Amino acid sequence: MLKGQTAIVTGASRGIGKAIAYKLAEQGVKLALIGSSEEIHRVGEELKGKGFEAASFQADVANEAQVQEAVAKTLDTFGSVDILVNNAGIGFFKLVEETNVDEWKRLFEVNVQGVFVCSKAVLSHMKEKKSGTIITISSDVARYTIPNGAAYTATKYAVQGFSGSLAQEMREYGVRVGTINPGMVDTYFAGGTQGAPEKKDWMKVDDIANAVVYMASAPKHLIIDEIVLHPLIQNYPIA
Repeated sequence: MLKGQTAIVTGASRGIGKAIAYKLAEQGVKLALIGSSEEIHRVGEELKGKGFEAASFQADVANEAQVQEAVAKTLDTFGSVDILVNNAGIGFFKLVEETNVDEWKRLFEVNVQGVFVCSKAVLSHMKEKKSGTIITISSDVARYTIPNGAAYTATKYAVQGFSGSLAQEMREYGVRVGTINPGMVDTYFAGGTQGAPEKKDWMKVDDIANAVVYMASAPKHLIIDEIVLHPLIQNYPIA
């Protein structure tokens, strides 16, 4: 169902984003990868080496000019943008009184402004062709709060509100907008180590990538507003 479509995946250098890129490529999707470091080009070459169609762009998702340039080059290369996966995100966990304003601003720049900038960059194209799917990888803390995570949690509440409003604005154009809100995932997030022993019962990056494929593959008459995923851990703080 997704074969021949083109997807932009942000934060695709490693972890969840890279897994999403591979899962979509296996479905026959052409990939435009956006990452903040030069590592994004290595992933692009890696995908092409396996016979997949891919292009890579180094850009800060919070920088509107850089994102617009990456989207324009994607359209030049592949002719269309059918799927946008807003995956890029950062996080830290500390008390409010220990959080400084620069840290707060940077979280919002990447986690919220990045989603806004990337989504806005594809809207006119998707509206014109009256189709498209925008998927944002958020977090289950968009539905409840945690101590030592006020700044991060605030960004995810913001993303949830933004996505819900955008979904209503774009419905008449046949463009679907949804979020995937995972709990603890074994990845590099917040400076962690993927594959660490204490993460053996956490979800895996492929779990999130499979959810993206499921949401993007939904029949055109169906809107999946939100998918919430949790690891099967006793006493997990499910909202």
